[in-house]
Amino acid sequence: MLYDVVIAGAGPVGLFLSCELAQAGCSVLVLEQAGSADSPLKRLPFGLRGLNTPTLEALDRRGLLDAVAAAQVLKPDKGAPPPGTAHWLAQPRALGGHFAGIPFALDEVDQTRWNWRLPTPVGTQMAVELQALERVLAERASALGVCIERGRAVEAVQAGETEVVIETAGGAVRGRWLVGCDGGRSTVRKQCGFSFVGTDPEFTGHSLLVELEDPSVLTPGRQNTAQGMCNFNPPGVLALADFDGGAGHRTHLDLDAAQALLRRVSGCDATITALHLHSTWTDGARQASAYHKGRVLLAGDAAHVHSPLGGQGLNLGIGDAMNLGWKLAAVARGKADEALLDSYQAERHPVGAKVLDWSRAQVALMRPGAGSRALAAIMADLAGTRDGATYLAERIWGVSQRLDLAGEHPLVGRSAPDFRLADGRRLGELLRTGQGALLVFDRASSLSQFAQRWLPPIACAANTGDAASGLGAVLVRPDGIVAWACGAGADMSGIDSVLASWPGSTR
Repeated sequence: MLYDVVIAGAGPVGLFLSCELAQAGCSVLVLEQAGSADSPLKRLPFGLRGLNTPTLEALDRRGLLDAVAAAQVLKPDKGAPPPGTAHWLAQPRALGGHFAGIPFALDEVDQTRWNWRLPTPVGTQMAVELQALERVLAERASALGVCIERGRAVEAVQAGETEVVIETAGGAVRGRWLVGCDGGRSTVRKQCGFSFVGTDPEFTGHSLLVELEDPSVLTPGRQNTAQGMCNFNPPGVLALADFDGGAGHRTHLDLDAAQALLRRVSGCDATITALHLHSTWTDGARQASAYHKGRVLLAGDAAHVHSPLGGQGLNLGIGDAMNLGWKLAAVARGKADEALLDSYQAERHPVGAKVLDWSRAQVALMRPGAGSRALAAIMADLAGTRDGATYLAERIWGVSQRLDLAGEHPLVGRSAPDFRLADGRRLGELLRTGQGALLVFDRASSLSQFAQRWLPPIACAANTGDAASGLGAVLVRPDGIVAWACGAGADMSGIDSVLASWPGSTR
């Protein structure tokens, strides 16, 4: 069988992308190396993941948010988080997040500055278990007809002009397009010759689940040390940053070696009596120079890797999938020219580059030494101010993301406000079919004259005008990004140039 799209990797990015494509009518095969979706590293405590605003909006716009929210780790009405989860979540003052372990208070964040946002059931952040998130996405993918085959690692790729042949242990499969969502060591990326450039690691991060003879020897929370960083979440969850240049990554660690590592990094005479689980990571930051090469594309960690500091990686990957899904579906179904895929690279590569630099900046504050400690102290003072906390929230929560799209209106390139429509629906609900939307607020304009000019995927809807003061009309892409907007009373002819290249347009 020749699939429209083959996706390598059944993590959250690959699964979310498969849902986007299948909902648009594409035949999709997902190949996953692991034989089972279950893994202790995807469950608490190591499987804790933070979802930011763009990710939560994406889930809402596809009708997945309620299912994900039902599995969230820290529910608003349930009090303290489960034992072993991030220590900063259990602080007496509500915190909005952290930068290199430096927290900022939620009540210091001035959300009134974000005048492009409207009241919405979508929050700014949510803590979830990775395995639970993947389960929700896999169930949706299967319901949409996506074929998910586990235990089938990609071994080789042969990309031609009209299709891609993917060799696996279970035989070859064929797709018109291939997307590598197979992680930082992506076989797809390596097989297809994508360059992967960036900076080498400065430290090895170790995540350990242990039993300690005397937990009181270690101070709960995050401590900077002469060797790096020790984050202790009682009774036995440890995150260590050992500034060894990444030498300890993917090395086997027995109980004696784990104890020696803990004592060296923490500077405390701690004794480990049992080692249950161990994994490593580094702060190496690399990015593919191109996300698109012929009939092969990259998304998620296959396109960019960095340290997990601040929890940006998963959100960055979901953003890739949301941006790519509708574009690749339009191309695969003959609704748009392949040139549309160039915008995926143009829009997402700069976002990835900013996240990599955000990660590198946090590493600079973590380095052992007086200079880094002094800089961290200044950063902590700034994080304690209203301006500082608001800036950190904008970046960490993702609310300040804006694509560089043509158009002078301040909404263009931003995630669309969650407008309330005349029929009672929210914009987030209108987008659940994967269509774009044209919202006309100016009662002097005739909505019907636009509705008759284009085929789907543009849904036209009137608006009550609530919270839309000064707006004439807004054109929203299937991924929820504002493609065009005008003020009240403005000439709407400017929309023509945007719609001329819109997938499915009859113009």
